[in-house]
Amino acid sequence: MGRILIYNGIRFVVLILLQVVLFKNIGYYNLTSSFPYILFIFLLPIGISNFLLFLIAFLTGLTVDAFYDSIGVHAAACVALAWFRIFFKRITLEIEVRESFDTPTWDEMGFKWFSSYIFFGCLIHHFVLFMVEAFSFKNFHYTLLSTLLSSIFTFLIILLISLLFYKRKSRLISK
Repeated sequence: MGRILIYNGIRFVVLILLQVVLFKNIGYYNLTSSFPYILFIFLLPIGISNFLLFLIAFLTGLTVDAFYDSIGVHAAACVALAWFRIFFKRITLEIEVRESFDTPTWDEMGFKWFSSYIFFGCLIHHFVLFMVEAFSFKNFHYTLLSTLLSSIFTFLIILLISLLFYKRKSRLISK
């Protein structure tokens, strides 16, 4: 349990620093942005309590809001992502897996499950983020386009990060 806390603490610091230092300045004409810090919420243990998940998601969003000078936009999007995570976990995983404290990574869950989990989570997060940020239906098409392009960009960045840290079980057993 202590190892899980240490890994998640390091993961939190690294992803927030990457978001603030690198990805805050990367974009394409205000149309697409990348928010890979949400990988921290995706990779929290499966069996974490819902209250703790919502609390961690809210605090993660507030941390990013502090660096982006936004007032609760990222916090709202992260809480929506936590809600999606609970829903997705409930409809796709068996009870034994739901109660485990495994980290839902590419190598643990398989590519098909992991990629759909990340892609739909990115869509939910970005949709809430951009709709709360715009707080209007005036440029709804632009907001939807920005949501879609940013989701694809974030999805690709998260897959790249996951690929860098991908460990195959067969490789670990053979050592």
